[in-house]
Amino acid sequence: FGMPKMGVAGAAIATVTGQICAAILAITFNLTKNPDVHISFKGFKPQIIFVKNILSVGIPSIIMSSVGSAMTFGMNKILITFSSTAVAVFGVYFKLNSFVFMPVFGLNNGMVPIVSYNYGAQNKKRLTKTIKLAVCIMFIGIMLFQFMPDVLLKLFDASDHMLEIGIPALRVISLSFAFAGICIVISSSLQALGHGFLSMMISITRQLIILLPSAYILAKFGGIHAVWWSFNIAEIGSLTLSLLFFKHMYNKIIKHLGE
Repeated sequence: FGMPKMGVAGAAIATVTGQICAAILAITFNLTKNPDVHISFKGFKPQIIFVKNILSVGIPSIIMSSVGSAMTFGMNKILITFSSTAVAVFGVYFKLNSFVFMPVFGLNNGMVPIVSYNYGAQNKKRLTKTIKLAVCIMFIGIMLFQFMPDVLLKLFDASDHMLEIGIPALRVISLSFAFAGICIVISSSLQALGHGFLSMMISITRQLIILLPSAYILAKFGGIHAVWWSFNIAEIGSLTLSLLFFKHMYNKIIKHLGE
C-alpha cells in the first residue's frame, strides 16, 4: 500500500503498534461492554505490600522471558560454527516445538489461578490433580517428534542436508519434553503459590547455567549431533532442581492444607 520496505524495524513497529491497539480495545471494551469491571482511580492509593507481592511474581516472569532470548542467541553462535543449516534446523525446531509447548503454556496460564484459588480454599486434592493433568500433553509431542520428524521438517521445505541434521536432532531433543513438562508445571505452581524467585532460578539454571555450557562442550568434542543432547542434560538438571523446590513447597505449604 505504498509503504516503504523497513525490514526488521518494520516488524518491530508493527508489533508495538499491534500491542497499543490491543490495549486500547481492551480498555474500551471493559469500560463500555463489561458491567462487572469498574475502573476508577478515585481514592486510589498504592500500598507497598501489594506492590511487593505483584512484583515478586511479575519480575521473575520478565527475567525468564529475557533468558529465553539470551539462550537462543547463544545456541545460534554455537551452531553457526558448523553451518547455517544447523542454525536453520534449530530455528525450525523452535517453530515446531511451539505447537507442543503452546497448549502446555496455555494450560499453565489457566492452571496458575486454579492452583492459587485452591491453595486459598485449602483444597489439596484438587490442587494436586490440576498439577498432574498438565503434564500429560507433553507425551503427545514426544510421539510426533519421534515418529514423524521428516514430515515435520518437510513442512519447511527442508533440503536433504537439513533432513540429515534435523531428523536425529528432533528425535534427540524431543526426549527432553518429558522432563520439560514436569518442570513447566512445577515452575507455574511455584509462581501460583507466590514463589516466583524459585521459578526464575529453574529457568536460569536450565537455559544459561546448564544448556549453553553443555552445548559448547559437546560441540567441541562431539560434533553437531552431540549438541542436541545438551537439551536433555539441561532438562534433567532442571528437573532435579524443580523436584527439590517442589518437595520444599509441598512440605511447607501443600502438605498442611486443610489441616
